[in-house]
Amino acid sequence: MNCVETQTHGDIVEIKLARAPVNALNPALCNAAREAIEQAVLHGAHGIVLSGGPKVFSAGLDVPYLISLGDRRDHLLLAWQAFFGLSRALASSPVPVVAAIAGHAPAGGCVLALCCDYRVMASGDYGIGLNETQVGLVAPEGIQRLMRRVVGTYRAERLLVAGAMVNAENALRIGLVDELVEIDAVSERAREWLQQLLSLPRSAMLQTRALARADLIEALRPEHIELDRFVESWYSLDTQVALKALVAKLGK
Repeated sequence: MNCVETQTHGDIVEIKLARAPVNALNPALCNAAREAIEQAVLHGAHGIVLSGGPKVFSAGLDVPYLISLGDRRDHLLLAWQAFFGLSRALASSPVPVVAAIAGHAPAGGCVLALCCDYRVMASGDYGIGLNETQVGLVAPEGIQRLMRRVVGTYRAERLLVAGAMVNAENALRIGLVDELVEIDAVSERAREWLQQLLSLPRSAMLQTRALARADLIEALRPEHIELDRFVESWYSLDTQVALKALVAKLGK
């Protein structure tokens, strides 16, 4: 079963995360989405919309899968490499990417959205944020830079330390997302915004965009993620207790 669906709208390609029920990011989904981005660009797309499922854009990394890996650190490292590979593909895309967030976007889902050029979110009782500390994880410096980039240094500190999820209305107020629309209109509005951007003189727009997003690409450089250190901390007692409690909660 394909975990990514693509649909072409003229020179815009929509890439939809389609791993039911909540688009939990396992290596297969991350690699398929990254490859879809690369193929869209290769075949001449001028812009990309990244969308997810109804009510959940992406629930973040597939924690039950990661827990199931046990002490197989090489497999755990590969899983996180796949996630950051997708994040870097979004951040470094040579064409603009809009996140169409038709629902919740915690943790890894929020990271993917932050790597996009623009974020359109469904209005209503949906949340977005980097809630890593709530499950015993430390958001790497590079990921913290992504949050600081859009909401400012002090507000990012408060959100990151608390592992806070904010609702759609507050996300708009603080600049974490750019627009709110009805859930059924999220993807359409994302395409409309993108089409407006693509109507600008192409070379000037793309060169200006590349300059403006250089710090985003820098944030995701390996030295700012320190993946080996992150994987090592995964096995700390506090983190394992919190993660297993999360898996138990998900299983209820």
